[in-house]
Amino acid sequence: MQNDFRFCPQCGGERVRNVRMRAWVCADCGFELYNNVATAVGLVICDADGRVLFERRGKEPRKGFLAFPGGFVDPDESAEEAAFRECEEETGVRPGNLRYLCSFPNTYAYKDIVYKTCDLFFAAELPAGAELRAQAGEVTAFEYRFVRNEQELAELPLAFESARKTLAVWLDRKSRNR
Repeated sequence: MQNDFRFCPQCGGERVRNVRMRAWVCADCGFELYNNVATAVGLVICDADGRVLFERRGKEPRKGFLAFPGGFVDPDESAEEAAFRECEEETGVRPGNLRYLCSFPNTYAYKDIVYKTCDLFFAAELPAGAELRAQAGEVTAFEYRFVRNEQELAELPLAFESARKTLAVWLDRKSRNR
């Protein structure tokens, strides 16, 4: 997938070329469209037993795989605002004690378009007694899973590699704080 245009969106010319997945340039009118990175957020949330909360994805890409609560940052929204909003939308619960954890690049292929993202991850907590409600169409189920070591991490059917890398960082920090 190259994310190519057949025609220039400005002049309709057919001499639009993709320059290293960074921009599209029209040789006829000089139009330039930059392929900027999209920003997404994810939340690592644990229960009282130390299990990590995952969602089963209800849609493509990677439908049926495990993911953190999270999603894309909207225009004019901070990453923290997006983390609160996405968690509330997908779980029905506003998280507390939001703390930045790490970030990783990711590739998100959706409807034959490849989006390059920068995924920002936060650790957070759910209020005591919170009842999760899955967002229709987005989340089919919630699962708490232990992620205590590399083997348990390797066995998780995660939707995105950035989540796997984040859990490795999270595990490393947990082991250093013991």
